[in-house]
Amino acid sequence: MNLAELLVTSARRVPFSVALASGNQPIATFRTLADQVAGRAHTLTKQHGIGPGHRVAIYAENSPDYLEYLLAIWWTGATAIPMSAMLHPREVVALLLDSRSSLCLVSASKAHELASELVPCPVLECREVVVADHTDPPRVMESFDPAWIFYTSGTTGTPKGAVLSHGNLMAMTLAYLSDVEPLDERSGLLHLALMSHAGGLFSLPFIARGGRQVVPESCTADPAETWSLLADQSALSLFAPPVLLRRLVNAPEADPHAAEHMGTVLVGAAPVLVNDLVTGVEVFGPRIWNGYGQGETPCTITALDARSIGSAVASSDLDLLRSVGYPRIGTEVRVVDDDARTCPDGEPGEITVRGPTVMSGYWERPTATAEAVRDGWLHTGDIGVFNNGALTLLDRSKDLVITGGANVYPREVEDVLLSHDTVTDVAVIGIPDDEWGERVVAFIVPTTAGNISEAELDAYCISNIARYKRPKEYHQVSTLPRNGAGKVLKNELRATLKTPIKEQP
Repeated sequence: MNLAELLVTSARRVPFSVALASGNQPIATFRTLADQVAGRAHTLTKQHGIGPGHRVAIYAENSPDYLEYLLAIWWTGATAIPMSAMLHPREVVALLLDSRSSLCLVSASKAHELASELVPCPVLECREVVVADHTDPPRVMESFDPAWIFYTSGTTGTPKGAVLSHGNLMAMTLAYLSDVEPLDERSGLLHLALMSHAGGLFSLPFIARGGRQVVPESCTADPAETWSLLADQSALSLFAPPVLLRRLVNAPEADPHAAEHMGTVLVGAAPVLVNDLVTGVEVFGPRIWNGYGQGETPCTITALDARSIGSAVASSDLDLLRSVGYPRIGTEVRVVDDDARTCPDGEPGEITVRGPTVMSGYWERPTATAEAVRDGWLHTGDIGVFNNGALTLLDRSKDLVITGGANVYPREVEDVLLSHDTVTDVAVIGIPDDEWGERVVAFIVPTTAGNISEAELDAYCISNIARYKRPKEYHQVSTLPRNGAGKVLKNELRATLKTPIKEQP
């Protein structure tokens, strides 16, 4: 089993179908793409000695070539380590050292950034990987062989590398085709989010079924360009973290008519607020799919499908819209207490997962692996609750705020604050408090420039949630720090609290 065989099979079945496009311009058929990937793999092997047992990093922005590099690494039998283009070069060096990478493939701009750092492995600009005349078939791999080391976002502590096998990612691919949407050679995936994360993983089911990969000409997630592409091309699906979904639906160019012939809007990577789902359905129609996953079990834990979300919006079923849906096909999900006993319906606990997409472990971290995977169950560190079979996320266990002995889940406070018309983005954290143990703090991004009335927000919270859950401090910021996956970096927010913040009485 080698994931590169997905490309080979499609190249045989639909050789002349478009496999890769830059905006509206086709640049490779499946036959052409397979030849190019095979050539790059041959060059990596013959000129750089890359093969099974090696790890090859990719540090590059989105581009039409990105998938070629990823598939070429798999073709050789090596393990890919895609790294966010948003990382600082020093962070990249740390990951290269941790993974003991043999080679780092970079874009021209990233090569320039790395030039001042002491990089522990050869750096090869992507344009230097020349396609060879002689090619070999993909290396035969076992399902348990590592394919992708997915470094966790590192919101707390040092990032850990989740080792995902060819079998893990094949199971993820089959789950997509089973319960997200049917695909064929008329389908396409528009790459707006980073291809080093879920955006790249979602490409696999499209490759498997002969669907095209479309990278915007700007290689960015520009809303105007996105809506233009949706108007020009049919059956395009896209992956959008919540912050990007919000930008798309609020863009002046947003056009429900352009969305009528598109595929699925895949939402995930961070909790999605009810208002975003409602607005998303208003603009895109019943095409919003909300999935819950982790790097340790990629894109595959639970999901609320597009039909369910559309029906829930139509019937104002807010409880279902607040959930992340039902376990994916082939995945077992339990909510457990501190003793690993299954919690009854309605009782919060830690979310645990078992199934073919769960990682084999963390790269060279046996202790962390043993803590995360116990008796075959991945302990996610997320707190959730089942109600009528649907899972609702409450928060990360590490983000739970305990104030005066009472539990406060930041997300429920964030939901309330974001429903206020002066707030466009928000993050809630807990900080130490001598009297209460912890106190709740909110970081607010206003809808318009100028100061938000903190007294008004405080009164709004009191009228919507228990008094003890309301923030004791408010901090207005222009933007929230996020990682490449779109998750808020709450540690960075905590670090800003060295400066006193106005406290509410």
